[in-house]
Formats: sequence, structure tokens, C-alpha cells
Amino acid sequence: MRNIRKNCLYSLLAVIPVGFGFKLYTGPAQWWFNDYCAGLFYEIFWILVVFLFLPKEKLICKIPVWVFIVTCALEILQFWNPWILQAIRSSFIGRALIGTTFSWLDFPHYVLGCFFGWLWLRWLVKL
Repeated sequence: MRNIRKNCLYSLLAVIPVGFGFKLYTGPAQWWFNDYCAGLFYEIFWILVVFLFLPKEKLICKIPVWVFIVTCALEILQFWNPWILQAIRSSFIGRALIGTTFSWLDFPHYVLGCFFGWLWLRWLVKL
């Protein structure tokens, strides 16, 4: 179990800078990298975070499903602008974690991110 957590932590240390790198990328197809490709890593990040605290093989299929549900709910919450969400969205980290604008195109990228996150968990367990 210790190796799984250690490898999960190493995975997070790889995923976080890549995800932020895509969020800050400037160049060709910047809009896609900033908004959608970063969303793939956003899903993988949350899947790895949950798995870090609940590293059970029986949860490998459930974690990506729940991450997808929660992140879709967060996407829909972008229609709502109460002061507390506005305060969170006022920082870069807040914008990166809960987003600022709703986009239907986020959903297919969330599906892909959860699929890749599921594959990543399967790989971590087999290491």
C-alpha cells in the first residue's frame, strides 16, 4: 500500500505542473490548451487526489465516476455567481479549481480525463 501512495504522490507531482503549464500556455491553439486540454489534467488530478487518500483497488472504477459527477456539478455551478464563489474565483488557484465560465465542450474533455485517470489508477495498482 505504501508504494501505491508513494507512486500516486509522484504522479501528482507530475500532473500538477503539466496541468498548470497547459493553463498558462501561449502559442498555437492556446484556447484549446488553456480551456480544454487543462481540463483533462484537472480530472486526472482529482482522481489521483482521491486515490491518494483512498488507495483501494475496488475503488478504481468508482473514483473516476464520482470525480466526473462532482466536476460536472462544478461546471454547472458556473452559472451561479454568489459572493462566496466570486471570492474563490478571484484568485488564479480558485479559477483553476472551480472555473469561471460554463462550456458544453468541457464535458467531453472531462470524460476523456476520467478515462485516462482510470487507466492511470490501473497502472498505479500494477506497479
